[in-house]
Amino acid sequence: MASKLAFAAGDYVVYPSHGVGRVIGIEKETIADMELEMYVVRFENERLTLRVPVDKAPRSGMRKLSSREKIRSALETLKTRIRPRRHIMWSRRAQEYEQKINSGDPVAIAEVVRELYRKDDSEQSYSERVMYKAALERLARELAAIEKVDEAEATRRLEEVLAKAA
Repeated sequence: MASKLAFAAGDYVVYPSHGVGRVIGIEKETIADMELEMYVVRFENERLTLRVPVDKAPRSGMRKLSSREKIRSALETLKTRIRPRRHIMWSRRAQEYEQKINSGDPVAIAEVVRELYRKDDSEQSYSERVMYKAALERLARELAAIEKVDEAEATRRLEEVLAKAA
């Protein structure tokens, strides 16, 4: 049965609504008289442990870390200039940004980071700063896991790219 598992204990994974976590084990649990095999995923920053049924993992969007090419593409996204979309109401933009962050796609998350980045955050509303920080953290955690650096270093690298592009 172990051969069909997509992830093993110790693997870093991305769960769309929580970001980067680590599979800390695979357990069998009996729920409603059915024995299920579960990935046990730990999200250190959120102090969260998630149990994902092995057969539901693909449908949940749980995936391996992005390839270096995908992360490079996300970094390129940070460098591209965009027209501000301030004419669209914040509530509508916030919904779109939330969807992109929760998609788990690093390029979509990079779009949010790029659109909400300000050299001087005094131009941002509180909710824009919160959303920017959430997107930046999500992208930095995946970059950190791929590049094997800590989150602070990954964040520094992302902000450096943003500052050069602005």
